[in-house]
Order: sequence, then C-alpha cells, then structure tokens
Amino acid sequence: MRTSDSWTGAAAVARLWRRQSCGARPWQLRWQPVCASTELMLSGWLKQQPCSAQQPRALFADRQTHGRGQRGRVWQSPIGGVWISAALPWFDAQCSAGIFGIAVAVALAERLERRGVPVSIKWPNDLMVGNRKLAGLLPRLVHRGNRVRLARIGLGLNVCNRVPREGIALDELLRSGQCQPLVWMAEVLCALDRTMDLAGRADWVCAEAERRLWTKQVRDPKGGELWDVIGLGLDGSLLLSQGSRTMRWTRW
Repeated sequence: MRTSDSWTGAAAVARLWRRQSCGARPWQLRWQPVCASTELMLSGWLKQQPCSAQQPRALFADRQTHGRGQRGRVWQSPIGGVWISAALPWFDAQCSAGIFGIAVAVALAERLERRGVPVSIKWPNDLMVGNRKLAGLLPRLVHRGNRVRLARIGLGLNVCNRVPREGIALDELLRSGQCQPLVWMAEVLCALDRTMDLAGRADWVCAEAERRLWTKQVRDPKGGELWDVIGLGLDGSLLLSQGSRTMRWTRW
C-alpha cells in the first residue's frame, strides 16, 4: 500500500489494514486534515493521475466543510468521523450504481456486525441502528463508452463525532477503545475490498441486503400511500407491493 511519508494518518491506516489481511490489492491513499469535499478532491486527483486498472484509491479527511450527500443535501462531517471518497476498479459490465451501493452497504454491515453493532440497511444509502443513522453512502459508476471504468463511493461513518438528533455514533454503542477513527478508516477499506470481491454476485448481495432491510413498509412521498417491501431487484431497486399492485423504486 502506497502512502505519503508526510502523512502519519495514512501510515497508521495502512498498518491497521494489513493486520486485517483484508485483500491483496494495494491501495493508494491520501489524507487532508480539512477539505471542502473529499469527492471534489478525489476528482482532481483522478484527473491529474488516472487510476490504474488494478489499484483502488481512497482519500480521507478529518473534516469536510461542504460535504454533499444524496440530492445535494448537506453532509455534516465534523472531526471524529470517517469521511472518505474512493475509486475502485470494477469489471462487472452488468452492474448498476444501485447494486454497487447495496454491495458497499452489505460489506460495511458485515464489518460492523463483527463488532456487535446491530445495523440495518435503509434503502438506498443509509446504515441504521434502530431509528438513528450511523452511516451514509453515495455510489456512482464511471463509464467509458458502454464499459464501466470505475466505481466511486463517498462514505461517511459516525465514530466519535457530534451527530444530529436523528444520528448515532459508534461511541454510543462500543467501548472507547473500539471507537478510534483510524481503526474505522481501516475497517472501511476492508469493506471496500470485500465489495470488489462481490462484483458479479448481485443475487447474493440482494439476499444479504434483504435480510438486513430496515423496514417492511414505506410510504410513497408523492401520494402518501403505504407500500409493502417485497425485496430488491438485481439493479438495486426496491420492489414494492400493495395488494395486486406492484411498483419498483430506483433511486440512482
């Protein structure tokens, strides 16, 4: 794993990642103590130095000042959390951004469950503990012609940072020794390694996500109707029914 000699944070994450023996792919890492947006910084990095076909890349920040989530909403990113944007080599031509995002959610849920965190997946892009949000993610695929060139993910995980009333951080759930941001940066890298291994396994990803779904019913934001959740499509869409009626929600 390549790291900048001047970035002690990267070196620490690299050591923690290697201890986990999570994957064989070398990561390229960068870190900023504060930035406007890890997504913008990653885009600049990729423009200056295109990603290789085999090597994933990740950029961490201790704090973002103008992070953006789904539909341009403000992504609160104070010190104490994990704020990361990553670019992954991706070779599943049939993959959609939706199923890629679900794969990341499943892989991160596995890492959290290993520590005893009872996490569920709120479609399409949140990890929840009870009714409170622990993590959020924003996936997209970069195409070159008809071929997927890269999979990109922006991810935020509350560790020991301030959270809004509807949020929750790991320091409310785990012992203090388990709530170090550097440890969870390495855990996120492990989850992304796992995600790359899940490419082409949409059936398995959907089955694992379905058993972790946060709710069995959703309300249509337009008409207010209540629909039953019956599962996930292989493109990551949410499949719904209401008596004999069916509907499919696709967010990405």
